[in-house]
Amino acid sequence: MDVGQVLESQRLNAFVISLVSISWLVTFLDGFDLNSIAFVAPYLQSQYLLDRAALGMVFASGSAGAMLGGLLFGFLGDQFGRRRTLIAAVGMSGLFTLLLAAADRTSELLVIRFAGGIALGGTLPLIWTLSIEYVPTRYRATVVTLSMLGYGLGICVSGPLSVLLIPSLGWQSMFVCGGVASIGAAVLVWQKLPESLRFLACRGGDPRRMTDIVRRLAPDRRSDPSQLVSSVAPASNSGGPGALFEGPLRYITPLLWLAFAASSITQYFFATWGPIVFEQMGLSRSGAAWSTAFNALVGATGAVALMRFTDRLGAASLAVMPVLAIPLLLIIGLHHVSAAAFMSLTALVYLLLGGSHYGIQSILGVYYPTSERARGAGWGASIGKVGSIAAPLLGTWLLTHRVSRSPFVVLAAFPAVFAIAVVGIALIARRHNRHANDPAVSRISSSDLL
Repeated sequence: MDVGQVLESQRLNAFVISLVSISWLVTFLDGFDLNSIAFVAPYLQSQYLLDRAALGMVFASGSAGAMLGGLLFGFLGDQFGRRRTLIAAVGMSGLFTLLLAAADRTSELLVIRFAGGIALGGTLPLIWTLSIEYVPTRYRATVVTLSMLGYGLGICVSGPLSVLLIPSLGWQSMFVCGGVASIGAAVLVWQKLPESLRFLACRGGDPRRMTDIVRRLAPDRRSDPSQLVSSVAPASNSGGPGALFEGPLRYITPLLWLAFAASSITQYFFATWGPIVFEQMGLSRSGAAWSTAFNALVGATGAVALMRFTDRLGAASLAVMPVLAIPLLLIIGLHHVSAAAFMSLTALVYLLLGGSHYGIQSILGVYYPTSERARGAGWGASIGKVGSIAAPLLGTWLLTHRVSRSPFVVLAAFPAVFAIAVVGIALIARRHNRHANDPAVSRISSSDLL
């Protein structure tokens, strides 16, 4: 019985549904824990008399930690396995989120949020990797996108929940809810999700353990450990970051990083400064929270519309939505529009940019072989965090100088960069597929390319 053939012949069975459901829960809590600070921020600003520069540093500290976390946990995931590393990342994120509720000064907020960001930054690449390695190639982008919808919904729920909880229980209640739920999710991953079968095959894992997993994937198949074989390539001996730049990856990896960073700038600008910007546009505090939450849901809708095109057409399909968003951002930034028109236009921007952001995350790990996939996804996510660090600081500068609409003009440049990068990825992947038998490009198997 060939391990690779078992994985590729799967349908959307009970195991895949369970995998997507648990992944969805983990990403939901990741989105909630990382972004609930945006809804707590106005209360912190009032209670501790924080200026916008200090608030921007609190926002950026979490992203800086997440940048380090992607590098660290991506490496650990390739060394010690996706499952155990994921359990550690989710559990640690819950612990540090709980500690945020006990912070009573700015320095504590910065340190705890940075440490929690390290754990949160490792969670998503490991979830992407585990999902990619358990589903057939034809469903990879779809399954990762469905899992990542939880992230957007986590942002969406954090807005209304802050309106319900904070006035009566205080801002600490948001962090208590997120922390307890994340620790519970770590227990669920430990109980329900097995180690990646591709990882075990790549590392020459115990045949009996692999056979038990095969039985979960395909209960109707008769399997014997002595008859288990693997078409999954063994781990390379390079083991370093240089493996991410071999063959066509020397071009694909930088373009993935560039696209994810450009997308992250727009996403994290809205995620961190959205409620405050919306307040400046005339909405009440609760209205701004509800509007930001609604727009996060709209962005998830864009992801659903795009995911099957990504599986069928590859990276080139991701360029359409950001190109359509550019003129909308320029209209908001260059023309005075009413509050109603502003809300409608920003909702369309969220739809288009949110869909493309989910899309780039869905392909961030698929171009790498199994032995470097967690590292590839982790490095991509970490380099992309440059955008999530730059966005709060960019917002700090623009809002400190009381520039209310020009951020949208500046943001219009980043969808253009994104579109150029993903078209480049698609062209390189197509060229690789045409020369799949060339030893110079055999580092990536055709099954790892969209």
